[in-house]
Amino acid sequence: MDDPEILALLPAIEEQLTSSETPFVASTLTGLSAEDDIEEEEAKYMIAFCLADEIEKMDREERPFDLERYKLLLTLLPALPQ
Repeated sequence: MDDPEILALLPAIEEQLTSSETPFVASTLTGLSAEDDIEEEEAKYMIAFCLADEIEKMDREERPFDLERYKLLLTLLPALPQ
């Protein structure tokens, strides 16, 4: 949990957790935090990892942010994208 690019996205995750536009992020955090072996900070890192994955794909494919893909990645947690 020390990738600087992922850590840099944690403030965005904090914003998404309180935004009415992204309630699925808070739901994901709640679900992950309910797991016995996942602490809240680790769960936030996992969510940030999914955001980073979508941003990287967006840049690589030169396309807009795909909110549906981001939501899908979150549903796959705690497994992380490869």
